[in-house]
Amino acid sequence: MAGIEVTALHKRYPDGTVAVDHVDLSIGDGELFVMLGPSGCGKTTTLRAIAGLERQTTGDIRIGDTLVNDLPPAERDIAMVFQFYALYPHLRTRDNLAFPLRAEGLPKAEVRERVDEAARLMRLGPLLDRRPRRLSGGEQQRVALARALVRRPRAFLMDEPLTNLDAELRADMRTEIKHLQGELGTTMVYVTHDQVEAMSLGHRIAILNKGRVEQIGTPLEVYDRPASLFCAAFIGSPPMNLIEVEVADGKLRSKGGLVLTPPPGLPRDRCLVAGVRPEALEVTEPGAERSVPARVVSAEWLGDEIIYVVDHGGQRDVRVRMPPTVRFAADAPVGLRHTGGTPAVYDVSTEELVA
Repeated sequence: MAGIEVTALHKRYPDGTVAVDHVDLSIGDGELFVMLGPSGCGKTTTLRAIAGLERQTTGDIRIGDTLVNDLPPAERDIAMVFQFYALYPHLRTRDNLAFPLRAEGLPKAEVRERVDEAARLMRLGPLLDRRPRRLSGGEQQRVALARALVRRPRAFLMDEPLTNLDAELRADMRTEIKHLQGELGTTMVYVTHDQVEAMSLGHRIAILNKGRVEQIGTPLEVYDRPASLFCAAFIGSPPMNLIEVEVADGKLRSKGGLVLTPPPGLPRDRCLVAGVRPEALEVTEPGAERSVPARVVSAEWLGDEIIYVVDHGGQRDVRVRMPPTVRFAADAPVGLRHTGGTPAVYDVSTEELVA
């Protein structure tokens, strides 16, 4: 096992495109670290640079105590799992698992031992004599994970490995990966654009945007206190409401009169936006205590909850998470109130968290 240090990583292509812009990461030994962001944010390029599949323009990469800038992928002692399983179609599961070990010239007894161990960890025993065409998508992904396991690397690198699976299989595989990483205690770097995967899997999450790291923190930290307007809009489903506010009488007030509890140390001379999670707001009957007038734009019923979109003081698309027993029709007049907690507050000019 080994930690991974990425220092001032920069990748510029010959046409001038900057894919990674001076990224710094410190990934602990045994940590499950997730890189999250939209397409084109630089997360896969960063992962490929760690793996040695992409040569960085500048910057250093260390795996454990070893500077690996000039080492080929085979000498970095890592194993990579891709979005596409890349199993050999003519080989049985057992032989797919054994292939990288045989290529290294390991003794037959050791190959057999490692294959059996990986098959046990990934529950592949009944599938060892099947070829890939007789395996489901989830089973093929488990084989791909097991093939990485047999090498006993110092770190696993995973590039959106669950993208091609349906929703139910993705949920099952998330559980498998988290259990596996906990049992092995091996460093794992996981790339995804899916925030559910990131929040459910990661010990810490790095949110990338336009080649730069916007925030690094635990799932709870990036959810409760997004470091920038980008993070606030990207994390959460539905995302955080961004409401224009001003400081008045020791309170934060929106243009429509919604009152929020201000955090300490709030600047008074800037244009501010408050980030409020949908669950921190409530839709009420018109005129309810502490509520301000609003109007229902739409309601999305999701079984165990309803997501209301309301128009408040001229600000459209304020999202509110409510229990399914609270029903209001579209275009109905309602009340809107803040139910508690301290919002995150951002400076509009810098788009950064200020309090």
